[in-house]
Amino acid sequence: MSIFSKIALYLVLITTFCTSCQSDAQPDIQNVVLLIGDDHSTRALACYGNKIIQTPNIDRLAEDGTVFMNAYANAPICNASRQSLLTGKYPHSTGVTLLSTPFQDETNKTIAEYLRDHGYSTGVIGKTHFNNRGKDKPDHGFSVMIGDKEYKSWLKSQNMPQISDSIRVLTEWRPFVDSARIWLNADVLPTAIHEQFGSAAFDAAKAIEFLQQNKDTAFFLCVGFHEPHAPFHFPLEFAGKYDPAEMPMPKGSSEDDRFVPEIFRDLSEDDKRGIVASYYTSVEYMDQNVGKILDEIDRLGLAENTLVIYLGDQGYLLGDHKRFEKHTMWDPAIKAPLIFRLGSSVKGSERTKALVQFIDVVPTILDIVGLPPLESVQGRSMKYLFGLKNAAGNDYVLAEFPLDDMAMITDGKWKYIYTTGLYDLGQGYATGYGPTGTLHRLYDLQNDPEESSNIADFPGNETILKSLQEHMLNIFRETHPEASKISDTLSLEKQLADFCKPYDKGASRGNR
Repeated sequence: MSIFSKIALYLVLITTFCTSCQSDAQPDIQNVVLLIGDDHSTRALACYGNKIIQTPNIDRLAEDGTVFMNAYANAPICNASRQSLLTGKYPHSTGVTLLSTPFQDETNKTIAEYLRDHGYSTGVIGKTHFNNRGKDKPDHGFSVMIGDKEYKSWLKSQNMPQISDSIRVLTEWRPFVDSARIWLNADVLPTAIHEQFGSAAFDAAKAIEFLQQNKDTAFFLCVGFHEPHAPFHFPLEFAGKYDPAEMPMPKGSSEDDRFVPEIFRDLSEDDKRGIVASYYTSVEYMDQNVGKILDEIDRLGLAENTLVIYLGDQGYLLGDHKRFEKHTMWDPAIKAPLIFRLGSSVKGSERTKALVQFIDVVPTILDIVGLPPLESVQGRSMKYLFGLKNAAGNDYVLAEFPLDDMAMITDGKWKYIYTTGLYDLGQGYATGYGPTGTLHRLYDLQNDPEESSNIADFPGNETILKSLQEHMLNIFRETHPEASKISDTLSLEKQLADFCKPYDKGASRGNR
């Protein structure tokens, strides 16, 4: 072979190698769209295995994205989880662990603030749960903020058609005043509104406006849908989508009975299936409006360089453990959907069982768009997990619910839940049996995925129990702003009790 032939062959090989490298590389991502469902369970998505529910648009993301099967919120309550998500910090580090706590702007930096500092246009539409009061509210980095106030004002300006008195519709939502079957919509009643006037349709329309106005610059858009939060709103056109008789109903276990809130004990089987049917319908209505946003991203030619994320702010118990709420550490309540789509050129669905948590979302976004890490973040980037099969992810993830002095840690195989048991369950979910006293719960997630049997006191489990307790304590010691005030000479259990208390400013334990 001549020298020229060798050079030509070498150039062909180099070109082939580089082309192969480029095809496996992740695309250059400039924009970020974060879509959040409210109280959305992984059990209510087709792409997570549900054979009944219709969620074609979120499934579209999953078809060309990475689906995290073991993603944990860091709190089983909306505001604490959302503020933790936006900062990449544990709830105790943000100072938001109770339902009505105002988000402290001066001690927290959100991803929106960070991206705006780097030239991004930023917007949030829909639910935020910042709880800020007064006239001069901080914007937390969002130059555009459109929420309930704007929706209600817009709704008043619309010439909506009259609804016939013959149609049964939802009445005023009065949780803990009416019976649970009423405020959880067991009769599967629509809202007295047509679909184009619903909050999800409004949120999608405003999101589309933001995309149109910012298509020529880097942007970060967060859309917080109100669905499928109770009472599981859906418009008139969606009535009758699901037959309650066909809804799945978990059996639970005898171990659940001690912890079932009193308000759920009078629900009949028909009530329970009706509640699930309402929930599914609300999810489908939200999914329709997720689709509108995805269609506009495609229409504007933004799909290639836009990271789209869908997640639920935490999960929800749909009859699991004989209840309908979150506020617990069982998997259906604290695990949530998490889907990343990295541009339109990455084809094919990828499912990963890697153990991840929501404080990992912010560092992952910054890693993907090529910006330096945000120093205050306590999670870690998940970017390395994309395309990597059988990766383990985090060694441990932690979640907390200080209203009930409760915290959870899991390594994916074992789960440990600690609570002081000083109070009957808060926020209206009291069992009526009174406080339990200190509880240690240990579940073998591989052999008991339904978490039906607490094996904390079983002989031979002392070592794993102690290990998980120590890892939980270490995370608190390294990240909790009150750590220096809690003596490490106290017993391990006493230290955990002190770390699991709420330290929020501007709210109290008794506020629902």
